[in-house]
Amino acid sequence: MKVLLIDDNESITKMLAKYLTRKGHDATACNSGRNGLSLMKEQKFDTIFLDLSMPEFSGLDVIDALEKEDKLKDQNIYIFTASVASDEELNKLIEKGVRGTLRKPVDLDVFLKTVES
Repeated sequence: MKVLLIDDNESITKMLAKYLTRKGHDATACNSGRNGLSLMKEQKFDTIFLDLSMPEFSGLDVIDALEKEDKLKDQNIYIFTASVASDEELNKLIEKGVRGTLRKPVDLDVFLKTVES
């Protein structure tokens, strides 16, 4: 599987990319919402994990940009966040086309299962 990790916490993206690579997946780590959006437009990823709370260009900004271009439903995005977003807010994102949510800290078995499903 080709996986994109978008999170401003570099230690998280490095660790998860290394973990996924060891499990036989092609993982790309990105630490900026803008760069992540560019990568999504340039390449096709099987699964994308997107942090909501990033400086300058948040995960919500990424989702809004994709939605404006009518490309959100073409992406297999999972919200990956430690933010205090309510279940109602997360459900609204799912209604827009986000596939699901994982809250940090995440169990690696659950994370891998999400990638492989």
